[in-house]
Amino acid sequence: MKRINKSMNKYTNKNDVNKNDKNKNDANKNDTMTTIRALKIGDVTIKNNLLLAPMAGVTDLAFRLLCREHGAGLLGMEMVSAKAVLYGNKNTETLLEVHPEERPVSLQLFGSDPAIISEIAARIEARPFDILDLNMGCPVPKVVNNGEGSALMKDPRLAGAIIEQTVKAIHKPVTVKIRKGYHAAEANAVEIARIAEQSGAAAITVHGRTREQFYAGEADWEIIAAVKDAVKIPVIGNGDVTDGLSAAAMLLKTRCDGIMIGRAARGNPWIFEQIATYLESGRGSAKPSLQEICATIIKHASRLVQYKGEYTGIREMRKHVAWYTAGYPHSAGLRRKVNEIETFAQLEAMVANLSHIL
Repeated sequence: MKRINKSMNKYTNKNDVNKNDKNKNDANKNDTMTTIRALKIGDVTIKNNLLLAPMAGVTDLAFRLLCREHGAGLLGMEMVSAKAVLYGNKNTETLLEVHPEERPVSLQLFGSDPAIISEIAARIEARPFDILDLNMGCPVPKVVNNGEGSALMKDPRLAGAIIEQTVKAIHKPVTVKIRKGYHAAEANAVEIARIAEQSGAAAITVHGRTREQFYAGEADWEIIAAVKDAVKIPVIGNGDVTDGLSAAAMLLKTRCDGIMIGRAARGNPWIFEQIATYLESGRGSAKPSLQEICATIIKHASRLVQYKGEYTGIREMRKHVAWYTAGYPHSAGLRRKVNEIETFAQLEAMVANLSHIL
């Protein structure tokens, strides 16, 4: 752990939340904070505190299984509209599918009507997910313009009603994902977190950016630390964790109970085991070889084809190939080539030739 503490120097000025922290010189406590540990949310015990964030168009079943195989403790499913389930939208069934090997898994609902969300939560509770998450952080305009996602942070009373009614409607743990606030001038994550706890939420995830920021700029870890100080339920930190070093820094600076990893996992399901190795030993991990990346692309694509059919699966795989190969020389040219691929056989042939393309 000494190696971790020395390596954290590059993060010492990032939201300097430990300035007045009475534990900042307590090496033993710091070591405990920056280790992999089990996380309990309600009655669900998660073997480690590294969580995959729910991401629309990314964290489908095929990708979640890969992240499970590479050490993610809890998997976040793609967000599902409560209204879409209510009205029987045919596309929701795929989003609600859970594989026995991926559990524990968190299913995320979004909406703005407490009655509808709680009704749908009760209706789907028999499905084999373990935790129900309520989305109050999505910044996408088509969601926010309906008063959903991060728009709920502007209405704490409504947010509390949604949480309270959903908690009363089901037996499974209910968690909430929020942002720092809607605007920088309205950084009310602490207020919403307290309301969530009072309303019965079993845990809360805080993304350290406002809705106004979307995913730009630096995540504010200080707000995560403030939420941790304000509530007793587990607090999950989210934002700017891209490797073991940044994961250790977030744990140390915010004292959060777990880390949720989103965009850094795209094309990189190995990130969970890499972070775990760093937190356990202070040593970094070698990046996967091109051969391993190629094998993972084929495994990922074969699962997409299995679960969604060749037409949809291969087209959805195109963006994943771009993520897997980002940073390699000539990867821009590869993206153009992969956008022309229509069959699994064509993808296999291209991947077999990747060492010559990149």
